[in-house]
Amino acid sequence: MSDEPGPWADYLAAAQRLDALRRAASSAAGEQAATLQTAQQELTAVQARLAPQRARLIGDLGVPEQDLIPQPAEQALAAQAVAGGPAAILAAVRQAYAAADAADAGMLGPAPAVALRPLARNLLIYGPFAAAVLIIQIVLYLVAPSGSLPTYALLCGLSMPVLAFGLGWLTIGFVYGGGAGAKVDRTPLAGAVICLTPVLLTCMGVGLLAFIR
Repeated sequence: MSDEPGPWADYLAAAQRLDALRRAASSAAGEQAATLQTAQQELTAVQARLAPQRARLIGDLGVPEQDLIPQPAEQALAAQAVAGGPAAILAAVRQAYAAADAADAGMLGPAPAVALRPLARNLLIYGPFAAAVLIIQIVLYLVAPSGSLPTYALLCGLSMPVLAFGLGWLTIGFVYGGGAGAKVDRTPLAGAVICLTPVLLTCMGVGLLAFIR
């Protein structure tokens, strides 16, 4: 037998290197397969998130369906993003999931404040002025001499409701105007009725007191 171990040693070393490469390749393939499977599972979750968003964009917000179809430039960017293999695919899918989360937050957003209708909103302005007219009329009725009561009633009945309506008109424009030239619904008919109500109440009260006496 030859004592030269050279060829055998070279063969043994090559076999060991080949086995190590095989094991490394098998491990890498297994990791890539697991990564790809995870990416597929997360892609299914992303698709489930996008479906209701797509339906809301088309049905509720009126976005044309063709605007949601990816264009060639977007398809090229997507292909470039996943060109690095399973790890790149998984990263791209997770980025898409984060974008879907951000889209949900953007579309839902904070709960919008409930806006008052013009009539209800204007009642908050006309009402206090009308109440002030009623209080002033009651005070004048209590302190005015009996002989001058018709004069006071005539002056108050003509001037104070007009003053209350004018102040309410100006206040609504100042509070809800939103800038120069902006049109504001002041509901003038409702404002006139509200501002005249104290006069009617005062007349009814005076008539009732006169009837009782």
